[in-house]
Amino acid sequence: MQIPELPQEETVSRQFTEEQIKIEQANFMSRVYAWMSGALLLTGSIAYGVSITPEIVEFIFGNRIVFYALLFAEILCVGFIAARINKISADTAIIMFMGYAALNGLTLSVIFLVFTSASLTTTFAVTAGTFGVMSIYGYYTKTDLTTIGNLAFMGLIGLIIASVVNFFFQNEMLYWITTYAGVLIFVALIAYDTQKIKNMNIIGNEGTDEDKKESILGALTLYLDFINLFLYLLRLFGRRK
Repeated sequence: MQIPELPQEETVSRQFTEEQIKIEQANFMSRVYAWMSGALLLTGSIAYGVSITPEIVEFIFGNRIVFYALLFAEILCVGFIAARINKISADTAIIMFMGYAALNGLTLSVIFLVFTSASLTTTFAVTAGTFGVMSIYGYYTKTDLTTIGNLAFMGLIGLIIASVVNFFFQNEMLYWITTYAGVLIFVALIAYDTQKIKNMNIIGNEGTDEDKKESILGALTLYLDFINLFLYLLRLFGRRK
């Protein structure tokens, strides 16, 4: 799934000292990570709950129309938030984000049915560790990661096309190529998106409705990076039941 574009506006008033700017950026990123973590917790909880409820499993995965309808609803949620973030209220953005996380939990419940608990735990730990390292790097580095981000985004487009093609041809070599490419692309995107989210924060608007919407959009972006990295790593570390 394509990562939504973030607003490119960045305003830093001269009335703020460098230390004040650092503190507000740190507070902003804390809110971003908090929303992202909450969404991940919601997704995981729903996914596990569905996996141990045979009736819901049968309803979702026993009917292709239901399953694809849920996927389509997820795409609509992400598209709506990315396109309308400046026109909707912060409360609406929060509801849409958590709604998307809940829908994702319904469709991702399949991983609890297919893979062992041990391999899911291992993969999640590797994903969390990798995410943490790359996000810290993106936050603190003085290097402009725009070029890396643009390359990763172009790679993402190629990855989507290759994945769609392989959906029909089921080529094992292409499967593994896209797997390793997917890991590298989302590792790079985590660092780039972290830097981009940090820089998009408008200094001086802390606590406002606009600030909340910025944090929600940032959380959605990193949430998508985390989930996608987890799914590609699951191809490597996942052990089927």
